Amino acid sequence: MSASDQASGFTRPRLVTKKVLAKPQREGDGAVVRRSIGRSELKYVDPFLMLDEFAVSSPAGFPDHPHRGFETVTYMMQGAFTHQDFTGHKGTIGTGDVQWMTAGRGIIHSEMPAGEGTQTGLQLWINLSAEDKMVEPRYQELLSKDIAKAEGDGVEVRIIAGESMGVKSPVYTRTPTMYLDFTLQPRAQMHQSIPESWNSFVYVLEGEGVFASLNSSSVTAHHALVLGPGDGLSAWNKSSKPLRFVLVGGQPLNEPVVQYGPFVMNTQAEINKTFEDYQYCKNGFEMAKYWRSQSVD
Repeated sequence: MSASDQASGFTRPRLVTKKVLAKPQREGDGAVVRRSIGRSELKYVDPFLMLDEFAVSSPAGFPDHPHRGFETVTYMMQGAFTHQDFTGHKGTIGTGDVQWMTAGRGIIHSEMPAGEGTQTGLQLWINLSAEDKMVEPRYQELLSKDIAKAEGDGVEVRIIAGESMGVKSPVYTRTPTMYLDFTLQPRAQMHQSIPESWNSFVYVLEGEGVFASLNSSSVTAHHALVLGPGDGLSAWNKSSKPLRFVLVGGQPLNEPVVQYGPFVMNTQAEINKTFEDYQYCKNGFEMAKYWRSQSVD
């Protein structure tokens, strides 16, 4: 065990096993996203199906589209997005707000920018276990002011899910998940425990930082780092500017994944059934026959 390991208190620090640069690509209707998880270089980090960093200006966006079998977590970095779905749910999330949507057996919704300029944020897709894939849709929405926070020694963390620095998030996660937004001031360091059985990754939002090992190379914005096994992660900001990143971890489902676009099930037969349900507006998609989103002004 090295001196830095002893300082962190971890018996088995997590190391970086893969590094992926999220390059811009087109999605939705004219929107631009940087996809790190869910692309050929990094298909899946069980239970995480996708991570997009989005930058969208009106009239681009994500018009009416369906989901089944997983959860979406939208975290606004700057600006606002308006969400509408076929159950009648409608709302706008602004800078620092979070929407945690369990699509379950089926939802059709739209996600469109609200306001002038470029709206930016992250969207994470979290898989649901076979027993939870057909639950009723559910929302948890957190305003920025209500997100749990902790700080000390040049480190600030927003606790979207899970626990950090002794502070817990109130969010219920069907698939056990941690989602932490860290900001480290220059020369600050953090040491975050992670359940040993969980998979985890880092996505760098701003600045540059050193992760997992004090003598490793700095990592800059828009990179995802997949972490290996262990009981925690250390990070250091050796630069002269703040470092901001999210640390995400979750309990792996260890189940087959069959995905076709916005539908994620366990078998091809279930995907075929989902297409049938969607096409014929049944088994969770009944409202699809009548519903269309309203334009966002």
